[in-house]
Amino acid sequence: MSTYIFKRLLWAIPTMLGAASIIFLLMRVLPGDIVMTLIGGENEVITDPEKLATLRRQLGIDIPLYQQYFNWMGGLFRFDLGESLWTSRPVWFHLWQRLPYTITLVIMSLAISIVVAIPIGVISALKQDTWIDYGLRTFAVAGLSIPSFWFGLLLLMFVLRVFTWSPPLEYAPIYRDPSTALQQLVLPAVALGYRSSAVAARMMRSSMLEVMREDYVRTAWAKGLKQRTVVYLHAMRNAMLPVLTIFGLEVILIFSTAVVVESIFNVPGLGRLLVDSIHNRDVVMVQGVVTFTVGFVLVVNLTVDIIYAWADPRIRLR
Repeated sequence: MSTYIFKRLLWAIPTMLGAASIIFLLMRVLPGDIVMTLIGGENEVITDPEKLATLRRQLGIDIPLYQQYFNWMGGLFRFDLGESLWTSRPVWFHLWQRLPYTITLVIMSLAISIVVAIPIGVISALKQDTWIDYGLRTFAVAGLSIPSFWFGLLLLMFVLRVFTWSPPLEYAPIYRDPSTALQQLVLPAVALGYRSSAVAARMMRSSMLEVMREDYVRTAWAKGLKQRTVVYLHAMRNAMLPVLTIFGLEVILIFSTAVVVESIFNVPGLGRLLVDSIHNRDVVMVQGVVTFTVGFVLVVNLTVDIIYAWADPRIRLR
C-alpha cells in the first residue's frame, strides 16, 4: 500500500506544476487591467502616466512576464500563493477566511447525496421493473436534468411562499454558530446534493443489479440466509466499489459547482471569492484560488484511490 501511495504522490507533482503554469498563462491572456480598476475604472481618461507606472511597480506587475512566472512558481514551491493585488493581503489569509463556508457546504451536500443515493439505488435494484423502481428512476433522471442553481432558486421560492421562512442574512462559520450556519447552508446543500445523489443512485442501482446476479449471492440465497444479510453483508459491500469512485468525482463537481450556487445564495465561500476576484481583475487571487482548487482535486482523487485500493485488494496487487 505504501508503494502505491508513493507512486500516486509522484504523479501529483507534475500535474500540479502543469496546472499552475496553465493558470498563470491564461490569467495573462484574459483582458482587463487591475491598475485601471484600482484608480477608478477603465473608461476614465488617465493623464498621469507616472501614477500608472508607480502603481504597477508597487504591485510587481511591471517586470517581464517570464520573471513574473518564475517568481510565481518559486513561491508555489514554498507554498506561498502571493499577495492579493486588490487588498495587499496574503492569498492564504483570504482562503482560510472563506474556506470553512465552502467545506461545510461540500460536506453537507455530500452527506445529503449519500443518505439519498444509497437507499434509492438499493431499493430500486431490489424492486426492479416495478412502479417503485420507475418512480425512483424518474426522481434520479430529474436530478440529472435540473441545474443546481435553478433548483436552488426553486427551493428558495418554495420555502418563502409555503413556509414564509428564509435563511438568516448574516453568515456565520459552523465552528462559531452551528445552528445559524446549518440554516444558512441547508438550501444550497440540498440544491447541490440532489444532483449528486441522482448520479450516485443510478450507479448504485446498476452495480447492485450486477452483483445480485453473481454466483456467491445465489449461493447465499440457497443457504437460506435472510434477505437483509444477503443484501447488506454480501451484495451491497461489493456493489459500493464503483460508487466510491462516483462519490469522489461528485465531491470535485460539488466543489466546482459551488461557484455558481454560492453567488446565488450569497455564501461568502471560495466560489464567491473567485467571482469577486475576477470582477476586480485580481489575477494573483484568481491564480491562488484556482491553484488551491487543483490541489484539493488532487487530494480528493488520491483519497478515493487509497480507499478503493483498501476496499479492493486487486488494485493493490496490480
